[in-house]
Amino acid sequence: MDRRETVFAVLRTLNITYQLHEHPPIPTIELALPFWNQINSAHCKNLFFRNHKRNKHFLVILDHRQQLDVHDLEKRLKQGKITFASERRMTQYLGLTAGSVSPFGLINDIKNQVYLFIDEELKKAEKISFHPNDNTATLVLLMADFIQFLNMSGNAYEFIKMYE
Repeated sequence: MDRRETVFAVLRTLNITYQLHEHPPIPTIELALPFWNQINSAHCKNLFFRNHKRNKHFLVILDHRQQLDVHDLEKRLKQGKITFASERRMTQYLGLTAGSVSPFGLINDIKNQVYLFIDEELKKAEKISFHPNDNTATLVLLMADFIQFLNMSGNAYEFIKMYE
């Protein structure tokens, strides 16, 4: 089963409905914008970090329009110095490659080693969208269903204020 089909199978198991929007590969936010114009949902940046000791990994989810100051994020996360994780680590912990980072990669984190930090502003969204572990589509689901997915994953997560 390919990465997308695995995501769809998990969502079916949870009785989560979704909308799927196919498009060419879009590895960056800038390239995604024209395809997202017709999709009514909160669109997210998904960034994968590791701590300085290389023993903790974090997925940070925020609105795609927000600019991220890593030093400010370090203060907010209270995890010490962080840096972007390598593609090797991304594959090891989430089963994903650069340009396809998505919280649906938690399906592959069977040891629940990745901790999620989600911008609290996203809680206000009715719908939220992510790649289905493949950057050739955008998957839209209700925020409540996304929370259900997170709870099923077993990974720890928290909503935090990322901006003043």
